[in-house]
Amino acid sequence: MNAAGAQDVKHLLLHNNDQYRQLAEQHHRLDNRLHELSDKHYLSPTEQVEEVNLKKRKLALKDRMEAIARQYRDGNGHS
Repeated sequence: MNAAGAQDVKHLLLHNNDQYRQLAEQHHRLDNRLHELSDKHYLSPTEQVEEVNLKKRKLALKDRMEAIARQYRDGNGHS
């Protein structure tokens, strides 16, 4: 599937799949917090651990979102 087709699937899922939308919202919140941390000149040790954990959680959410998109594509004849 080309990039435009993948974007179409993601857009469709954002509007029609509650689980996908919730995962995307969580991903967006984590991304916002990571941006807040990256704007700081210095991170405390606690913030450094938070940053690592946020990145791991964000990646896990992205993986789950991609799995939903892949299931949708496979179930709807998109390749």
